[in-house]
Amino acid sequence: MGDTLTLLGLESSCDDTAAAVVRHVPGHAPQILSSIVHGQAELHADFGGVVPEIAARAHAEKIDLCVEQALADAGLTLAQIDAIAVTAGPGLIGGVLSGVMCAKGLSAGSGKPLVGVNHLAGHALTPRLTDMAAFPYLMLLVSGGHCQLLQVNGPEDFTRLGGTIDDAPGEAFDKTARLLGLPQPGGPSVEAEARAGDPKRFRFPRPLLDRPGCDMSFSGLKTALLRTRDQVAADKGGLTRQDRADLCAGFQAAVRDVLVEKTRRALATYMEASPEAPMIAVAGGVAANQSIRAGLEEVAAAAGATFTAPPLRLCTDNAAMIAWAGLERFRAGQTDDMTLVARPRWPLDTARAGMLGGGKKGAKA
Repeated sequence: MGDTLTLLGLESSCDDTAAAVVRHVPGHAPQILSSIVHGQAELHADFGGVVPEIAARAHAEKIDLCVEQALADAGLTLAQIDAIAVTAGPGLIGGVLSGVMCAKGLSAGSGKPLVGVNHLAGHALTPRLTDMAAFPYLMLLVSGGHCQLLQVNGPEDFTRLGGTIDDAPGEAFDKTARLLGLPQPGGPSVEAEARAGDPKRFRFPRPLLDRPGCDMSFSGLKTALLRTRDQVAADKGGLTRQDRADLCAGFQAAVRDVLVEKTRRALATYMEASPEAPMIAVAGGVAANQSIRAGLEEVAAAAGATFTAPPLRLCTDNAAMIAWAGLERFRAGQTDDMTLVARPRWPLDTARAGMLGGGKKGAKA
């Protein structure tokens, strides 16, 4: 399949309902013809996190409207699409099922091929969509429900070098925001508050840095922040705005230090194969954090590797990355049929045992 391909992508793995159209002409940069994302933040705001049942119902109500709008914005009809790509996992099963069933209906009605996509592969292949990255490259996939260091060798060839054994960083940011009375999603709120804070006032632990390897842990970091908050509040009779800013700055610094050091270790392993064009890429919602990006850029520069991060709109969940991952599969001759199932868990590296734990934004893989 060396010709121009145009794919419709659907994404509904957590709390963003999305559809997009992506086109690729061989030898040229991919084009995002449209990208529609309907968030659900307001629906979940009173609950302090994503409620799976509410999310699933919202996906069922919005997914067809997203598809209609994505096609209209691209100036195309379904008949002009070459295939339909859809997130088939991992994620909150009700949401994933909504997308899969919609994609099956579109495929059955139009006769267009169906391509199931691993949500994590969508994030991991984003540098191919945005920067035409050459294989292999090192990917830090860091989001609300996942955190993995991957060597990306091909569209369906991933080697996991490390990952979180409990909370993902994005989940830890959300919990920190709740503990400090900041709005959700927690990542942007904590980052904004940290700008006015002193990262050295509170020294939080850097979990697993005293152990070899690239695995990470963030659950204890959240607990340490809770205890520090309570101690400061008890000593002073409450928290000042500066206390809160300093707590955020200290927490963010700890997360950054862990991610930077573990990425440095993974990079050493990746570089052993002497890649022709070494690259570190970061994707996922936490990739929007400027402090973490800056730390990763320093790691890449010190090793003589290129650093790349997607535009902010492609850091969080979106369907353009799903359309692109599906396009890569489809071009390789891979398709699915009506037996495609929604999967709550779906590891990218099937040669290694799955990571432990399950985050509120989807099961670890």
